[in-house]
Amino acid sequence: MSDRDLSSPEPFEDLPEPFGGADDTSPVRNFEDEVLSEADVLSLSQFDDPEEEDGEELFGDNLERDYRPIPALDRYDGGELDEDDYDYMSPGARAAAERELQRRDREEGTGRRDADDILYDEHDDDEASRKKRRMAERAATGFIVDDDEDEEMIESIENLQDTKGHTVSEWVAMLGPKTEIANRFKNFLRNDVTPSGAYLYKDKIRRMCESNLCSLEVEFTNLANKQHTLALFLPEAPLEMISIFNDVAKDLVISMYPQYGRVTAEIFVRITDLPLIEEIRTFKKIHLNQLVRTRGVVTSTTGVFPQLSIIKYDCSKCGHVLGPFVQSQSEEIKPGSCPECQSTGPFMVNMEQTLYRNYQKITIQESPGSIPPGRIPRSKECILLADLCDQCKPGDEIDVTGIYSNSYEGSLNTGNGFPVFATVIMANYLIIKDNKHIVESLTDEDVSQILKLAKEHKIGERIAASIAPSIYGHDYIKKSLALALFGGEPKNPGDKHKLRGDINILLCGDPGTAKSQFLKYIEKIAPRAVFTTGQGASAVGLTAYVKRDHQTREWTLEAGALVLADQGVCIIDEFDKMNDQDRTSIHEAMEQQSISISKAGIVTSLQARCSVMAAANPIGGRYDPAMTFSENVNLSEPIMSRFDILCVVRDEVDQVKDNQLATFVVQSHMRNHPLSKDKECELRNPFSTTDMEPIPQDLLKKYIVYSKQNIHPKLHRMDQDKVAKMYSQLRQESMMTGSLPITVRHIESMIRMAEANAKMHLRDYVQEDDVNMAIRIMLESFIETQKYSIMKTMRKTFQKYLSFKKDTTELLYFILHQMATDQLAYIRGIHGVTVNTIEIHEKDFKDRVKQIDIHDLRPFFESKLFKNNNFVYDEKRHMVIQTLLLGE
Repeated sequence: MSDRDLSSPEPFEDLPEPFGGADDTSPVRNFEDEVLSEADVLSLSQFDDPEEEDGEELFGDNLERDYRPIPALDRYDGGELDEDDYDYMSPGARAAAERELQRRDREEGTGRRDADDILYDEHDDDEASRKKRRMAERAATGFIVDDDEDEEMIESIENLQDTKGHTVSEWVAMLGPKTEIANRFKNFLRNDVTPSGAYLYKDKIRRMCESNLCSLEVEFTNLANKQHTLALFLPEAPLEMISIFNDVAKDLVISMYPQYGRVTAEIFVRITDLPLIEEIRTFKKIHLNQLVRTRGVVTSTTGVFPQLSIIKYDCSKCGHVLGPFVQSQSEEIKPGSCPECQSTGPFMVNMEQTLYRNYQKITIQESPGSIPPGRIPRSKECILLADLCDQCKPGDEIDVTGIYSNSYEGSLNTGNGFPVFATVIMANYLIIKDNKHIVESLTDEDVSQILKLAKEHKIGERIAASIAPSIYGHDYIKKSLALALFGGEPKNPGDKHKLRGDINILLCGDPGTAKSQFLKYIEKIAPRAVFTTGQGASAVGLTAYVKRDHQTREWTLEAGALVLADQGVCIIDEFDKMNDQDRTSIHEAMEQQSISISKAGIVTSLQARCSVMAAANPIGGRYDPAMTFSENVNLSEPIMSRFDILCVVRDEVDQVKDNQLATFVVQSHMRNHPLSKDKECELRNPFSTTDMEPIPQDLLKKYIVYSKQNIHPKLHRMDQDKVAKMYSQLRQESMMTGSLPITVRHIESMIRMAEANAKMHLRDYVQEDDVNMAIRIMLESFIETQKYSIMKTMRKTFQKYLSFKKDTTELLYFILHQMATDQLAYIRGIHGVTVNTIEIHEKDFKDRVKQIDIHDLRPFFESKLFKNNNFVYDEKRHMVIQTLLLGE
């Protein structure tokens, strides 16, 4: 009984009697060379059954016949028989002992050669080479080593990138390469460390499990640096590679947290930071079944449906449960026949044992700013599975990484007459490009630069000077646009009454005053912006429209411009060219910042939390200062009251300013010519009213996003009496002039502008300076809309507010320029002659500036602004002289 299983738990005395022998006292004979006698042969032959086949009968009624006593065979060799008692050994301990014995036999070169040693000779170079080849053979046969042997594990296939003539998909699907990829990725997750020495992915797994999530993010660049072969295979065979990665990640998570399988049945590896970004319109057949990355704006989303993941069927005839079957994305998996009753169906889905996962389809469209001229935006359907569902909504700009795959579309072939495949992106990783994401991507150096800028004394004026630096003048408009970019603080007390924080601006004035250029600049500098024109925009194009889905035949919502610009800026050029009905549709969006839809059985409300910046031309083409704003613009009072700031741009004839403007435009064209070798490419205004250095545009964009995301100023220190008094005065002036209606919305506008000015300075509280700046902007907006005669009177009335935070140099220049203009007009009107110089007595100038409490003029005479505008101070004669250029 040398073949007896020593690990059997039954003691020897409990064995059946035939195995132990009927008579224990009978002598044991040695029958190695013994020949059976004729009687023994006869005794054996009587048990033979001519109808019985050779071998043991393991099933049937005669099962026990093979175990009956046979005296002729129940004889044992005493030398080989082991009748000693042994302790009980578990199967695990037995397996460990056998592994130890096999290792000893291999090292000594003795013992039986098992399947692992077939290809190896005992004359191998050394133990290391023998062990390495054994491990390679194990990996090729699908043997996975235990955790105890991980430290000694040697890569099974050293030259993994050599696919031996196979395609990457075929090579990755083979058992040997598949096992090697799994081992390498497992080693990568376990051992990758940060520069500080911390385990990167172990910490990520810990944080993932703390949040009960099922997605593990792996940076492609990090994978390429540490495991370049895996990074090489991943874009070529993403489906197979990601499947291997998911299995490895799940095993690693379960080994760290054994109970985490009760939280989620699957762990998904999400590939981030794929270096190559494709545009939606560039997808071609070369991208099929590849890992791709693209960007776009979500225009529509479906509901979240349960999709079959692992399916089981019930046989309707015998009730046998078939499966499990792994459901693929391309076609339905159904069994051919029942293995129990051999019937071909019908089969019903077993609802209880079938596993489902979330499924959602979204449509992404090219971003408005990336569409080539003359082309319509293209869109692509994207499928979200599992925890990616419901992460985005219409209007969100997303960055999606996924597998570009195709599926057979019958409706396409009906119209085209030949096989055509519909393409979709099977999303693997999704990120929303909002302000929060941009702030998180800022480096420590960026944040330090932003905080350093905020400490500057005149940061507000510098930001305003940095808005559209290639446009000459218009300081008031630039300041207003800067406030609108930062915006106020939205409020929603108790989720009952929502107050917007975005600032709406309307630019109106003469043609050729850079209104559209301001809007185009805002489109580039704002974190999210949608640009439309009044002539090309309809009511549904601005808000939302309902359409029927071509596959499900259900009514779905498509987002319009205001919805796509959610938490951004919606820019509408040629605002006066819109139809009145279309313009009425945005009333709700501009104040309540929502769009209510009640069409085709869909009753809902969409978010439109955006700032509206519009530009309009006056009636007749030019602005008439002899008429009020309402008479110049064909807009209703409800729509005008929704704009916080009204900027009137006039093209006035001013000889000095016209000369400076022409010089600036010529210099700008010379500087920005593509063949220009001039290295001074900064767009700085040499005739600016301030000497501020513009902020670099990239840094300005980061500054705006950082402020909007992190700064939320409070109103505890706000001067309420000053705002109330100002509102009362404006109401009286509005009733007397009848130019522009002043409503309660203008109080909210002042509060929003005060908060925006505090955000501009990165302050946590609204201070008096912020309130004064808001009052100044509001007054300038109101006074600019008056008739010319009333405007001069109101400027004197509100002089103390209008002069707030204005540089004294700028204010003095304004007074001096006005005196020079009046004197030139007097000389030409009285004497009818043309002069080249204008002289103003210093005493007259001092008398004018004493009214605004300024006494020292020497800094102004030495300023750059004074000299740039051709003014010279004659100290001996106490005269201020301005030299006019020829033609003036």
